[in-house]
Amino acid sequence: MNNKEFTSELSRRLGYTVKDTSELITFLLSDMTRQLEDGNTISVQGFGTFEVKKKAERISVNPTTRQRMLVPPKLVLTYKPSTLLKDKFK
Repeated sequence: MNNKEFTSELSRRLGYTVKDTSELITFLLSDMTRQLEDGNTISVQGFGTFEVKKKAERISVNPTTRQRMLVPPKLVLTYKPSTLLKDKFK
């Protein structure tokens, strides 16, 4: 399912126009992005938790040249599904 199909299906179920539903999705995602940028965790009941975690710096070795490189720390977006969602796929 692509974005257009998702938006039209959601608008049909909610009884809104496709334009209003598209704006709603855009506002939701932009607010979620802003919250994650601020370092907050987002928990959606019955779906899961989104969180930004910091990966520590590490040493990586190129297997061909055996050269060691320092990989700097970085931020990574993580998602952990809820137990309800996990149980649906068992």
